[in-house]
Order: sequence, then structure tokens, then C-alpha cells
Amino acid sequence: MHNRTFDYDYLIVGAGFYGASFARAATDLGKKCLVMDKRGHIAGAAYDIPVSDYFVSEYGAHIFHTNSLKVWDFLSRFTTFKQFINRPKVLSLGKMLSFPINLMTLQQLYGVTSPAEAEEYLASVRLNIESPSNFEDWMLSMVGEDLYRRFYYHYTKKQWFKEPRELPVSIAQRIPIRLTYDENYFITKFQGIPDQGYTNLIRNMLDGIKVELGVSYSKDYEKMANKVIYTGPIDEYYNYEHGELDFRTLQFTKEVYAGDKQGNAVVNYTDESPSYIRSIEHRHFYRHGEAVKHYGAAIEPVSSVVTYDCPVKFEKGMDPFYPIRDKINSAMYAKYAAIPNEKVSFGGRLGEYKYLDMDQSAASALAAVSRFEPRMAW
Repeated sequence: MHNRTFDYDYLIVGAGFYGASFARAATDLGKKCLVMDKRGHIAGAAYDIPVSDYFVSEYGAHIFHTNSLKVWDFLSRFTTFKQFINRPKVLSLGKMLSFPINLMTLQQLYGVTSPAEAEEYLASVRLNIESPSNFEDWMLSMVGEDLYRRFYYHYTKKQWFKEPRELPVSIAQRIPIRLTYDENYFITKFQGIPDQGYTNLIRNMLDGIKVELGVSYSKDYEKMANKVIYTGPIDEYYNYEHGELDFRTLQFTKEVYAGDKQGNAVVNYTDESPSYIRSIEHRHFYRHGEAVKHYGAAIEPVSSVVTYDCPVKFEKGMDPFYPIRDKINSAMYAKYAAIPNEKVSFGGRLGEYKYLDMDQSAASALAAVSRFEPRMAW
């Protein structure tokens, strides 16, 4: 046992939701933290910037939602959440349709007008698949061939570069299907958008904590802290000694239009063409003037920024977004997770190699702090 005094109690690699949440909670307990990130900005993939009287997300849309009062209260210390209900639309075969599939969708397509009629219709088209074991079988057993082809087949192929039958059923089980007119995509108690943007939320969380940006991580930095919290890809940390974990990523193309382009925040494209899977019109996340009052930029919204999200195959050097938790990659990740390492703890979507929403990242970070610091109850 050594008696060395480290410069920091915790070195947190990554200034996104996981890293910032961990750093804030540990600092509140009196611990000295250093946060570093290879990007030139904080907030990770949630990074946004003010444009006119709204905020534009640089890495796709982010809508905060959670069932955890603890997470909601924790994050509400650093921002005021404005109410926003995500009601995406789907452009399919030339028709703009309500989504997720609900009573309005079934009325638009088949003239269904009541929950009883909706259930009767779905019962007549569902495929009898005992114990669905993949994405395609699950969806066919829930909505039948026509709705599956119209809403999910091409969209899923575009997003994952795989046939849906090759994907785990867990992905399909995340998608809601309703027999009411409820178009809210998320079934959660709390949902909203930070009124000053996500970057400002993270900035407030990191207030008083030392942050170094544009720093490429090296294991030499581990000498500076008693414990390292690493939120980057776990396979990269171990120099890919068990192989490269598979991810999917997105390419973002921004276009500027005069006035309102699509009339809604989110539109999904479920046909084989175009190659992008959704378009995000950022102005619809904010009521007119909300960004102006915080940034003092008295500018009328003469233009609208729309981001098009196009999936691309992941290669080294790209930003990984979606872990591919199939059998092969899960087995590979298990090998990495089993490597003994008392110095480093891995967290976040890349460190834990699983899809985590923002609230789940924050919850996971707070739970990690409570493991290392028993004074914190979580």
C-alpha cells in the first residue's frame, strides 16, 4: 500500500451527461475532480448552439425524458425544463402520417375510428409467430406485414445496415404502439427541453470544476488521480486487444430555409429513399423568443435550420453513437468488461457499450458515485 497523494480524487474522461453528472456529484461530496474531453466543447453529443431565437443541436435532436424523479430533480438544479411533447411524423409513400403508430395512424390508413376497431384490425393482420426472437418477427407479430413494411423495414435497414431479422428483439420492444390518439412518443412522467440548451445545462453542472478541452487522452494522465472514470469506447482504451466493437454512426447535414420548412420538430423517412432517416427542424423545440431572452440577441427568426440524419457505416475516427448489442459484440464486450482494472471505471454509452438515454447516463453516473463514495445514497 502506497501513501502517494494524487492531484485529483477523480479524473473524468468525457464532458457529456455521464462525465458531468459524476463530476458534479463527486464535487458536491468534497472530492477534487478534473474533467477532460478530446472535443473542443463540453456536453458531448448533446452540444448545441444558439441560432436566432432557438438552439441547434450539432449531433442530432435530443429530447430529455425520464421516469426518475431523482434524476429530474438533480438535473433541474442546473436548468429549467420547458415542456415539449415529441410527436414525430412519418413520410411514407407520399403520405405524412402520425407516429408512433396510434389510432390516428390507423384512421389515416384504414379508416379505423375506435380502439375496438383498431384492435380488431391488428388482430386480423398480425402474424402468429410464437416467441419472436428478432426485430422483424416481433414487429410482424404486433402490426402485420403492411404496417411493418411501411413504417419499419426500410427505416431499420437504413439505420443499422442490417436486415431487421438480424437485429435483437430488444430494439423493436422500445417502439410504442397505441390504440388511442396519444401521439406522445415517450411514455414517461417527465419530458422537456432545457430552456437555455443542453450546453448551458452541462456548463452549469461543471461550474467550479476544472475542465480541459481538446485533450487526447493518454494513460499517463492516470498518474494524476486516485480513480479514473472513462466514458470513451472500452475497446479503444484496451487498444482493441479483443477486437473492435461494432457501432453505428450518423452523418449530419444542415440546410437553412426561409421560414418554416416542415411544420414539426421531427419527421422520419421510412421509404428506401432518401438515404437519411429523419429531419429535425430545431425551431419547433422552442417557442419564439426563448433563446433571445437568454442570449440578448434581438434577432427575428428569418431562417430555419433543418438537420438531416443519415446513417453511415462506422469506421475508426468517427463518432460512435449506437452500440450493436448482438451476440458477437456482446461476447466481445464481456471480455473487455472482465479485464481487472482497479484504477479505471468505465461508464456511459461507450464505456458500458449499451444504448443509454440522457437520463440513464445521469442515473448510471450517480449510482457509480454512490458505489465509490458510500456517503452518497442513490
